[in-house]
Amino acid sequence: MPGNVFEKRLIEAYIAENGRDPVTDEELSTDDLVELKTSRTVRPRPPTLTSIPSLLSVFQNEWDALALETYTLRQQLIQARQELSTALYQHDAAVRVIARLSQERDEAREALSKISVLGAQTANGEAMQVDNTGLSSDLVAKVEATQEKYDIRACDRLPSLHLTDGIRLSKTRRKRTPPEDWVTSDSLNSFAPVDKSEALYTGVRSFALNTRGDSALAGGREGQLGVYSMSEKAITREMNAGPGSITDVLWIGDRAAASTSTGNVKIWENGTEIVSFAGHAGEVTALAIHPSGDILASVGIDNSYIFYDLSSSTIATRVLTNAALTTAGFHPDGHLFAAGGVDSQIKVYDVKSATNAANFESTGPITAISFSENGTWLATAAKGSTGVSIWDLRKAAVIHTIDIASPILTLKWDYSAQFLAIAGPSGLVVQQYSKSTKDWSEPLRNAVPAVAVEWGFRAGAIMCLDTEGSITTLTTR
Repeated sequence: MPGNVFEKRLIEAYIAENGRDPVTDEELSTDDLVELKTSRTVRPRPPTLTSIPSLLSVFQNEWDALALETYTLRQQLIQARQELSTALYQHDAAVRVIARLSQERDEAREALSKISVLGAQTANGEAMQVDNTGLSSDLVAKVEATQEKYDIRACDRLPSLHLTDGIRLSKTRRKRTPPEDWVTSDSLNSFAPVDKSEALYTGVRSFALNTRGDSALAGGREGQLGVYSMSEKAITREMNAGPGSITDVLWIGDRAAASTSTGNVKIWENGTEIVSFAGHAGEVTALAIHPSGDILASVGIDNSYIFYDLSSSTIATRVLTNAALTTAGFHPDGHLFAAGGVDSQIKVYDVKSATNAANFESTGPITAISFSENGTWLATAAKGSTGVSIWDLRKAAVIHTIDIASPILTLKWDYSAQFLAIAGPSGLVVQQYSKSTKDWSEPLRNAVPAVAVEWGFRAGAIMCLDTEGSITTLTTR
């Protein structure tokens, strides 16, 4: 028993209302009360409100009730303060634990990107080290032979790219006129959607059109890969890349190549897998084929790019950079290799020596790059940007910016170096550069959404891959 003394009528009223002890907050009934006996006195007559004593009695009762209510509220306030203090302490401890774990995760990721690549395997299963060295003499000879196919001259602004003899631009390439049967701006003005395929695969991120323009290569989220016939409007051949989703595809002549989210690069011929590389420690984000057709390149989130010697089915070299890479491409003469990174840089490398020739700063993580066939321009797009930057490789500077007023996911020059196709979720835009007037114009704008775009044979059509995995063909009706 707590041993507290109360006025009988007050404690009975409190128990009737709350059923608990006002001090200890334990359950209490009137049977638990012990009445204190005093000498018997004469009970006064019931008071009325017509006298001062009766008024004082009413005021006393009201004061007693107010004091009891204040006492109860104070108890509740103390309890709420204790609960709030405990919750704040637990929240602060949780925040500190999350911050520590996030830091440890970031440190582990950084360490993994630097050391786990040492355990990667070549196509023959041999452990491969990051060498950051140039190509073998045989591959160097192939690169030089590709350059010598064109009438070349040294660039006037070599110091701007920090190379002494590695950057050569084709004179005939810059002065080359479009073929007579090439698409014109008037034809592009009349381009409209004429055909749309069914959804090929779920989660398709890229597709590639062969040189004849009659077969498209596409892969999905479940590792399926298919050859879609543009004339038959159906998938004529299917392959499987194993676990992981397909991240990029391309044609190497009549052979199909694909990269996966598990770090593999595979090549098929007539539907049969002929070689598989597992050189990346993480997702492979993009593929590129050298103009000679003998060197395949891949870039990944492990901060590295790899060159593969297709003649011997081996890894030729691997170069570690300072950021995860998202997209890549070869210069049309084959002497430069460009890779876009999440650090907002376009990193340009000499193919033969693997030296970093230049770094171009953009406004955000690079989502797409495309070398112009004129040999001097590079078009780039950044994540979250609505503009395309046109870089002059001789000046290492942006000479023109194209704003299409909508997000950009992909872009691609045509063979004549006149037309640049730019696409995103809001539609397709084609920009034209006129050599005679040195002006830009927009011969085509269409609302067909696209995550990837390809020029058809002789640029007589444009194929767009949408987010649902369907290919839409735009051409003259």
